[in-house]
Amino acid sequence: MFLPFFAALRTEGVPVSPREYLGFLEAMAANLVTYDAEGFYHLGRTTMVKDERHLDRYDRAFSHVFNGLEEISPDEILAALDLPGDWLEKLAENHLSAQEREAIKALGGFDALIETLRQRLAEQKGRHQGGSKWIGTAGTSPFGAYGYNPEGVRIGQGSSRHRRAVKVWDRREFRNLDDRVELGTRNIKVALRRLRKWARDGAVEELDLDGTIRATAEHGWLDVQTRPERRNAVKVLLFLDIGGSMDPYVRVMEELFSAARAEFKHLVPFYFHNCLYEGLWRDNRRRWDEQVPTWDVMRTYGHEYKCIFVGDAAMSPYEILHPGGANEHWNREAGAVWLQRACQQWPHHLWINPVPEAGWGHSHSTRLIREIFDGKMVPMTLEGIGKGIRELR
Repeated sequence: MFLPFFAALRTEGVPVSPREYLGFLEAMAANLVTYDAEGFYHLGRTTMVKDERHLDRYDRAFSHVFNGLEEISPDEILAALDLPGDWLEKLAENHLSAQEREAIKALGGFDALIETLRQRLAEQKGRHQGGSKWIGTAGTSPFGAYGYNPEGVRIGQGSSRHRRAVKVWDRREFRNLDDRVELGTRNIKVALRRLRKWARDGAVEELDLDGTIRATAEHGWLDVQTRPERRNAVKVLLFLDIGGSMDPYVRVMEELFSAARAEFKHLVPFYFHNCLYEGLWRDNRRRWDEQVPTWDVMRTYGHEYKCIFVGDAAMSPYEILHPGGANEHWNREAGAVWLQRACQQWPHHLWINPVPEAGWGHSHSTRLIREIFDGKMVPMTLEGIGKGIRELR
């Protein structure tokens, strides 16, 4: 039953042995975990992962094999074989025709949308399904899950269906990018090498062959000469968009991250979600507890740093233009304000976009960010990265 899980772990590079897999099966047979998705996740991780470096790989394998697994209580299993509520909600998803979607009107702006949500929260007394007003599921209301509205707040829905939400009012978990990914090609590294400024680092030494030959000839015995190793002295700040609409680009993001790690000794990475705001983080597992104030980052890293943002730039325009428009939290200042500050702090800046350039014109938010960055946005292709590196030089 769990052989696909075992195979997925091996495919992702988790060195799980048959003995560890059999131990996992014994634990399941002993009913250590029953009808508990989270407990099942931790049991598998405890029995089959022996090195914390492989936790991200385990998460990828688990997500691939058990995508959509929800926690089901024993009462629900035993209660007359009733289907779980989330299955019924998914079956009730409202699939509208193009003409029906066109007829649904937006509320007329971010402020009106948030004010209406406050009123609904105060008035609504229970669960609601369908309809165009209340917070619920499978309707045309601007608030809730599994429905449709051209301008709404998504609440209680695991993934996007239409990519039309103005705000996502859920706490989601993202994983860190793996900077140890083996690249399928060295071309990204070659493109990044154009951004070099050589310096000698006295901490590590290398053999000076010419000096050794000269010294040996002068002294008559083998006189080995060394010199400080030459390193790339360019300093790079790397801001990585993570989660949501960036999920399809994780692989190419990891390739770029791995190449940057290999090429730049002075590389400082930070994560953000959709747009830059008042907080950044280094570890996605602790992004709510260990955020670094963006002001501190700007004060710590000077103008000499090259600043590279990597993201699809696809979001609600309110996330860029309005206070409070951010997903998952209430931002006091608009995202555009923070992006402009970043561009002023680091004059050598660039935005790398994994979305093909032909699609940029269809996204209002992408056009906004290109304007803030004075057109310094390039596609995540070898040609695009090469062009961006020339801009940074």
